[in-house]
Amino acid sequence: MTSDTGTHRPVRKPRVKKGLIVVNTGEGKGKTTAALGVLFRAWGRNMRVEVFQFIKHTGSQFGESRAAAKLNIPWSALGDGFTWLSKDMDATEELARRQWENCQRAIMSGNHDVIVLDEFTYPLHYGWIPVHDVIEFLKQKPEMLHVIITGRYAPEELIELADLVTEMKLIKHPYREQGIRAQPGLEF
Repeated sequence: MTSDTGTHRPVRKPRVKKGLIVVNTGEGKGKTTAALGVLFRAWGRNMRVEVFQFIKHTGSQFGESRAAAKLNIPWSALGDGFTWLSKDMDATEELARRQWENCQRAIMSGNHDVIVLDEFTYPLHYGWIPVHDVIEFLKQKPEMLHVIITGRYAPEELIELADLVTEMKLIKHPYREQGIRAQPGLEF
């Protein structure tokens, strides 16, 4: 294990346990996949987990949500799909606000160890949900709750608040390079 300088530096501070705010952002693929990897790891340790998806169609049944159902992992998608195809942007925005209200209740319930807010950066980026309000709310989350937020265009204020931020960088994509579309099991 090396740091950016190429040398390993052991941590000399006392270990601190704290629920983290994690942000997976960037143009590359793997943001949700990384979040779900953490979620399934936590679930495997008998931690209480839940997923809230923004943007994706309400009741959508992609591979990951099907797996979650088989494992009895609470999963909620609330949206109308690709926002740029929305026929009623006011309704699209309202779905995002409703899903955020659902998330707020879950976060403050004290009934979870890990909550994933999938594609949550989009409602923030589009201004549907005020970033400042989200930041102030997340500052009040239960101390040991981990909140993982995914999506492109993470606002700078969210990045500043987060304990861990990973940017996925697109290097090469099969659609762009070869015209290969998203495939079941690999991308949905």
